[in-house]
Amino acid sequence: MSQAAIFPGQGAQLVGMGADVVAVSKAAADVFAEADALLGFKLSALCFEGPEERLGATDIQQPAIFTTSVALFRAAAEKGRIRAEQFGAMGGLSLGEYTALHLAGAMSFADALKLVYRRGQLMQQAAEAQPGGMVSVLGMDEAQVLTVCERARPAGRIGPANYNCPGQIVISGDQAACNAAMPIIEELGGRGTALKVAGAFHSELMRPAAEALKPVLAAAQIVPPKCRVISNVDTTWHTTPDAIRASLYQQVYNPVRWQGCCEKMIGEGMRDFYEIGPNRVLMGLMRKISREAKVTNIGKAADLG
Repeated sequence: MSQAAIFPGQGAQLVGMGADVVAVSKAAADVFAEADALLGFKLSALCFEGPEERLGATDIQQPAIFTTSVALFRAAAEKGRIRAEQFGAMGGLSLGEYTALHLAGAMSFADALKLVYRRGQLMQQAAEAQPGGMVSVLGMDEAQVLTVCERARPAGRIGPANYNCPGQIVISGDQAACNAAMPIIEELGGRGTALKVAGAFHSELMRPAAEALKPVLAAAQIVPPKCRVISNVDTTWHTTPDAIRASLYQQVYNPVRWQGCCEKMIGEGMRDFYEIGPNRVLMGLMRKISREAKVTNIGKAADLG
């Protein structure tokens, strides 16, 4: 099978996401209703109505994007737009990896949602405890970015956090180190943009969040996925439940190798990708990763066919 489903991570949220889909799909409405019941608050209202500031907070953003992506997948299947069995592989950017694992049958919606919600809370706490930042670096390769980090490190901890696509790598770490990196990036011919994020995600500053997530992962019911799911940490296919737990633990403070994940799927014959979730972030990245790959976006009611 040459088709793959891919799911977005943090930053894909939009006020109003999912509202139009719920209006036309019982399957989507059921997903939001279940999320509201499991969490004990109206996540659906935050997705549909905002406010934007609350929806953008890490602890809400993560379950909101996860739930919206699952609702879109269920609605698309209900309408005959997709079939779960048509996909030869699934993958997701950071948080999106949980969406992929759930939809591949590795964990229930309840377990995945609780994990994602707790992950968001712990990452928010870690960000508040140790102020950090993230910088998107454009126009530099991995070796150049590593040089930037090495030169900025006297100011604090810093390293690559997201290998998004050719020419776009995000670095993450202590705020002072991020500040120190900016003129070095410019000096070496790149362009740096400070990101509006709560903290230094996918860096050593998130290790306390990873440690606190470990027992939650241990308690979650996880089984081998029915469809291949790729790991952000090392671009290998997920296998046993314990290996999945270890990978999701490491993912919190290790770089997300999204470009490598896409290249692996393409290398194994995937050509048609379905980005299922709010916004079109992954479609934009894929254009820079491969000209062979075609991406179809399913992010709103109009995309259900």
